[in-house]
Amino acid sequence: MGLKALLAILLGGLMLVWPAFLNGYPILFSDTGAFLAQTVQPLMIWDKPWIYGPLLHAFHWGISLWGPLLAQGLVMAHLLWLTQRAVRGHATPGAHLLLCLALALLTALPWVTALLMPDALTPMVALCLYLLGLGRASLSRREVAYLLVLCTLSIAAHLSHLPLAAALVVATALLARRLWPVLRVVAPLVLAVGLLLGTNWVGHGRLSLSPYGSTFLLARMIGDGTAARTIEARCPQSGWYLCAWAGRLPADSDDFLWLPDSPLNRDANGNAIFLGGARLAPEARQIVAETIRREPVGVAWAALRNFGRQLLLAGVGDTLGRDNLGTAARPRLEQGFGPAEVARYDAAAQARDLLPGRAAPFLWPYAPVLLLGMAGLAVMAWRLRGAPQAFALFLFVAVAANAFATGALSKPHHRYQARIAWLLPFGVAVLALPRRPVVASPPAAIAA
Repeated sequence: MGLKALLAILLGGLMLVWPAFLNGYPILFSDTGAFLAQTVQPLMIWDKPWIYGPLLHAFHWGISLWGPLLAQGLVMAHLLWLTQRAVRGHATPGAHLLLCLALALLTALPWVTALLMPDALTPMVALCLYLLGLGRASLSRREVAYLLVLCTLSIAAHLSHLPLAAALVVATALLARRLWPVLRVVAPLVLAVGLLLGTNWVGHGRLSLSPYGSTFLLARMIGDGTAARTIEARCPQSGWYLCAWAGRLPADSDDFLWLPDSPLNRDANGNAIFLGGARLAPEARQIVAETIRREPVGVAWAALRNFGRQLLLAGVGDTLGRDNLGTAARPRLEQGFGPAEVARYDAAAQARDLLPGRAAPFLWPYAPVLLLGMAGLAVMAWRLRGAPQAFALFLFVAVAANAFATGALSKPHHRYQARIAWLLPFGVAVLALPRRPVVASPPAAIAA
């Protein structure tokens, strides 16, 4: 890789994390504290894979969270470079910087990349799988090996990435209609499954992708009303713990999961429950199975309704406030970092609840650009043929699959779709740039 290309990727990476400079610190979410705890304490969090926390640690080492923040920007910029090369047949420093600048100013991408959460890895799953499956001709062997590792870790970092990757495997099979591209995208998914099984076996003593995932499905079905009706119908005969709340369960799945007074976190006598979500998992599996048996159509309709709602939620804003950061993230910084890093966090706009106001002037273009990108990519998918059409269709599948994996299986939130919807205007921009035939890279060299 030439010096100009390297400098373009480095500068592009800085562009893609500019909100962190506006904030004065990497942007955090309440769950960031749990990922830091995975190595700072260390602690196997019951509801999160043991992947993203160690990845953070690989770049911060108790010194500063600016390390993982800059790493996320650099990796994303490099993936954009590789994707241009695969789609356009080449990548140039000038076009790359122009593309990164446009994405940084007109889409939600920089707010996703500047956030220390597995959300930053979601678009990496899509781009890595595209490159491994449909863009292999532009990659060297070293790049394939790198993407395989990156894709495996990205898929394993969040459980919603598993159905996303599975959907993209199917898309690759339909678009490529050849065995080898499919095997290349299946490989990181299989490795990610193995990684999750292994870490959960070591950490929780269970050979499972998600030892306590049934609790989240139950919360979703309670929020939809289907599981709440099952509990009312089967209690008190079933003897379930949740029978004590029949008819008065929280109507919101997040309230059920996280409120201190939720049945998950406090029993009928008012006593706090430690790791209530983990303890309820066996009963949750029973209720979920019974709910699907009793109301299969109702469960399916609720999933489709949530999927449709998630498709329309892609705004930036629900990760900018300081909600729960003082109790979830700051104590982890105090545990694992020096006083100077804690002081940098305290001085940040987000910690002082100033970031939403600072961000507001920059957010207005995102919705119209996203709508134009969706319409433009749809036209391109209709009119183009061959590899460009496959690229456009692949991006649509990625965005739709993400909406289903999060909205239908969890709960619609703006941040879930904002993390990947920017791929639609990105696809338009890449396909609009001049293209030339893709030339296979030398097998043992890193192509520029």
